[in-house]
Amino acid sequence: MKIITGKDQGKSGKVLAVLPQRRKVVVEGLNVVKKHVRPRRQGEKGEIISVPRPLDISNVQIACSRCGKGVRTGFRLVGKTRIRVCVKCKEEL
Repeated sequence: MKIITGKDQGKSGKVLAVLPQRRKVVVEGLNVVKKHVRPRRQGEKGEIISVPRPLDISNVQIACSRCGKGVRTGFRLVGKTRIRVCVKCKEEL
């Protein structure tokens, strides 16, 4: 996926999770925020961890391997199956 808006605009990464009810996706290594974690046990220290947060689905596009850009998608029928393709170069995604 390629990010088209926000602080990570222009970067791309692998999708870790899709949240269809909330219309969000989690992309690996992008939209990362620092989270403060309290110590759970006595003697353990608190820490700051980096966590990827969900992005709205409207802020990402599928990246075409041939074009190397974020692209819109279309479909091509092969028999009775629909194959997702890049609108620009007609390459399968």
